[in-house]
Amino acid sequence: MGDGWLVEFPSISDAVTCAIAIQTGLIGHDVIRLRIGIHIGEVFFEADDVFGEGVNVAARLEALAAPGQVLVSDTSMNSLDQKTAAIFQGGVAQKLKNIARPVGVRSWPNAIPIERATKPEAVDPTREPSIAVLAFDNLSRDPEQEYFSDGITEDIITDLSKVGSLLVISRNSSFAYKGKTTDIRQVGRELGVSHVLEGSIRRVADRIRVNAQLIDAKNGAHLWAERYDRQITDLFAVQDDLTMCIVDALKIRLTAVEHKRIGMVPTANPEAHDLFLKGREAVLSSDNTKEVFELALRCFNRAIELDPDYAEPYAGLGHAYTREFQNKWLGIPNSLEHSQRFIDTALQKNPDMPYAHYLDAINKFWRGEHAASNEAIDRALSLNPNYAMAIGMRGINAVNSGAPLDGLPDLERALQLEPRAGHLNVHFMGMAHLLAGDFETAVLRFKERIAASPATDLSRGLMISAFGHLGRVEEAKEVRRELKEINPGYSFSEHVGRLPLQVPAALNMLLDGYKKADLKD
Repeated sequence: MGDGWLVEFPSISDAVTCAIAIQTGLIGHDVIRLRIGIHIGEVFFEADDVFGEGVNVAARLEALAAPGQVLVSDTSMNSLDQKTAAIFQGGVAQKLKNIARPVGVRSWPNAIPIERATKPEAVDPTREPSIAVLAFDNLSRDPEQEYFSDGITEDIITDLSKVGSLLVISRNSSFAYKGKTTDIRQVGRELGVSHVLEGSIRRVADRIRVNAQLIDAKNGAHLWAERYDRQITDLFAVQDDLTMCIVDALKIRLTAVEHKRIGMVPTANPEAHDLFLKGREAVLSSDNTKEVFELALRCFNRAIELDPDYAEPYAGLGHAYTREFQNKWLGIPNSLEHSQRFIDTALQKNPDMPYAHYLDAINKFWRGEHAASNEAIDRALSLNPNYAMAIGMRGINAVNSGAPLDGLPDLERALQLEPRAGHLNVHFMGMAHLLAGDFETAVLRFKERIAASPATDLSRGLMISAFGHLGRVEEAKEVRRELKEINPGYSFSEHVGRLPLQVPAALNMLLDGYKKADLKD
């Protein structure tokens, strides 16, 4: 079978269990991405080879699958137990090459849609246009200018995200390719997009040079390219022109409102914007330290000194203090109040800033104001329909509000926009299934999250609770041993006690599962 494998199992349940274990174990792997097709049917053995419909259908399903996906035929589904069958979605009949009848196909994981094209790498032309903007290369001689090239890339992503008819992959996933030499066609397949934008930025004194090229992710063809040599004061005009050229190349018609939002100039002071970019890179950094937090504060405060009417740095300060609330660097009791004050100021200066509305939603979430949080999220999404973090936040609100399964569509949509860095959404999918009493699926989701984020403690704690409800005590104890190695002082009851669960019975159910695992917190 060339670079593939043909594996026979004594039962369909064994085949599915093995397939999901393989794909779960490969989550986050930079090189190996497998497609798996499963079918049950008659086979014939001859020498060292296997033939028959069982082989033919499985092979066609494998070719149809996306990287990381398991596809199972309807015939196979009929032989699975109810709980295992429940983790698969779909059921759409597919016409497979050289197979006489259409075959109903179901997929795992749920977040990856079944492609309808014959070739797995093909993009369905009936789908909405989609794009990933890779991190622009920093060609400046000063490596300290990395924040600038990353910040401009982020701004381009934000502008494109304001176009409702365009699917735009989030920064977290597109930046996963930063510093790597990758085939654009592979990027397109892995992120599920039809187009990729890549480029470079060189900054020297008060001048910038921006090179950008739009590429068809299906065949690697260059559709459009442009170079800009401008003064730094023309930066917003460059970003606006670049965004409009991409929109034109993709044959997208903007509404008047979208056109206005893309063309907004937030400040006339280039130094203030430069400081905002540096502060934003700090507050978005995965380096959770007090030093990075203080760097962000200095940058945002100085930007405000240079342009007191520039709204974005106030939102940045709000974001910084929200992170302080979560990390307790300063040991102050009123971090959220500080954060809210700055966010309110940002929204007074610019009521149409999606970033500030999203931060407003986070603060209201932590205060347990779920309805108000959803209102802020809806406002953010009306301004930026592709805002993955806001979409995920709405799903998280649903999970915590007593209707956990209602959050799954938003969490899956957020994962579609953040396929390479959306493991937090996978965590909340697991939590949704756990709170809904679907413990088997919860375990599978938590395993996915742990594979993508090995240091997580809460996903392990919740998986212990799921194992407890399932009566799988030994597996729960093994996870507990891992948890204690990662965080020796971890308290599950204390951690879940801080969660903004609106239904008290939900907290009791989580704690009860932990007790059923015969473990003391």
